[in-house]
Order: sequence, then C-alpha cells, then structure tokens
Amino acid sequence: MKRRNKNIFKIIGVYFLLGLMGPNVYAQESKLYIITDSINESLIISRSKDTSNPILTQVVKAGIRPYIHPIAAPDGNGVLTEYGPGHHLHQTGLYWGLKRVNERDYFMNWKEDYWKKESSTILEGSGAIVRWQTKYGLLNEEGEVILEEVQQWSMEEREGSFILDLEWQGSAREDVTMGEFYVGGLFLRMPWKKGYNAEIVNSDGKKNLEAEAQRAIWADVGIQVPGRTNLAHIAMMDHPDNRAFPTPWRVDSQFGLGPSIQILGDWKIPKGSTETIKYRLLIYTGNRDNDLIARTWKEFVCEEL
Repeated sequence: MKRRNKNIFKIIGVYFLLGLMGPNVYAQESKLYIITDSINESLIISRSKDTSNPILTQVVKAGIRPYIHPIAAPDGNGVLTEYGPGHHLHQTGLYWGLKRVNERDYFMNWKEDYWKKESSTILEGSGAIVRWQTKYGLLNEEGEVILEEVQQWSMEEREGSFILDLEWQGSAREDVTMGEFYVGGLFLRMPWKKGYNAEIVNSDGKKNLEAEAQRAIWADVGIQVPGRTNLAHIAMMDHPDNRAFPTPWRVDSQFGLGPSIQILGDWKIPKGSTETIKYRLLIYTGNRDNDLIARTWKEFVCEEL
C-alpha cells in the first residue's frame, strides 16, 4: 500500500504542475435510463424510457459470460464494440475473462460449462448516473463454483462523452490461482479491419504494439469505425488501489486492449477472501484528448482520497 500511495501522489503532483488539477468543470448533461429486455436477457441503457435508441447493452444471459455489446458512440455515429470477430471468435465486446484459473480458461470459454448466472440487478435505474450489477459463478470441471464474480457498473454522460466505471469483486470459494499469462481480466474489442485508421497510445506515449505488456495508468484506443469521418476513442484507466498499479496492458495486433494483472505472474485469491479491482472507461470522439483523459482519471482517483 505504501508503494501505491507514493506512486499516486507522485503522479497527481505531475498533473498539478501541468495545470490539470483545477476544479471539476464537468456538467452532467443527460438523464439516463436502464430498461430490462427480458426477451434478449439484457439491460439496455438509453437516453429515453424505451429501447429504440440504446447507447449501451449489458447482456446477462444464463450460462453465458456477461458482456457489454454494443456501445454506441456518444454522438450516435457508429458502434464501438464488436462481438465474435473472425480473428478472435471468443471475444465479446467489453468483458472480463481470466486465464489459467486453477489451470482453467475463462477468457477463451464463455458458455455454460464455465459460467453460471446468479443474478443481475438494476441498482439505480434512472438519473444522471445509472448503476447495475451482475453476479456469476466460475465453474470447475465438476460444475462447482470456485470463484464468485460480481461486476458493479455505473454510467453517465458528460459534455459529449460517456464515463463507464467498473468495480470487479472476485470471492474465492476455494484457493484460486490465476497463472501467469499475457492476457486476462478486463478486455475491450472494438471493430477493426485491415485498412482502418486506428491507434493505441498509453500514458507514457507508447503506441500500438510498443505498449504491449507495458505498465501505464491509462491506455487509449481510437478507431475510425464505419459511419465516422474521425476517430472514436475508449480510454481505459487504472486505479491506484489495484494490486498491480500501474498495471501492464495487453495490446494485440487487431487493436484489442485490456489491463492484465496476470502479465506480472501468478495472482492468488485465498479461500474465503475477496479481491476488488476498479477501472474507468472514457468514451469520446475526435482527436485524442490527453487533457480530458488526465482530468477524468484525476477525478476517478480523487473520489476516494
């Protein structure tokens, strides 16, 4: 904890010198709603009380890993997630999948022999900020839950951008080890095809595959998806309370992106223990905006200081 505290105050000090520690100037502009879609087993986040123009869909099917897809660009031009692309059929938009959990793979496998739905709950169904929760069990070969996973999400819209926060909790029913691997945890698959204008940049300025396995406090992926004349971005942000902060990142050759504790080595959660990990995503359009990312990360970090 002492090391993480030193890191965070050092980073905040740098942002202060850069003039990024001013008052919060964000305005909460939109009221959002969560609508239950029982037919498709989904929670739909919308700017209205119907499902005609969803901005985000959380899929909560029984026997399938929970995932978010699609996410609409804040300006309505384009979809920013992709489900099951040909180069990675197991990838489901925005999702959490761990590798080598007691040598069992929950990243590549997303169906009923690996996952058991326990509940999905709307916590705050309307307002400037909406919140929801999913609870799933990770199953062993005998169909027993070895790790209970709770994902608590919140979403809001500010000045033409979306902010999406995740608090993940993993509660071990037995001693659990996530073995060292180059990926595992939160992962984002945006639509990308050869020839698309796209770039990943992390907080240290490393780009694309240079950022693979590198520690950083945030990483931004921008892609010019169909329907756009400029880039749409999703910046993913680490939190200093997380055990690996600043966490190393998985970056693949199709612009898939996600922080991964497992890159650093084996990660253990003892029986009866719960681990909490927090991330923030900033979804925006246009040129990459380092100032906006820094202010948004600062607010995320300072909420609990």
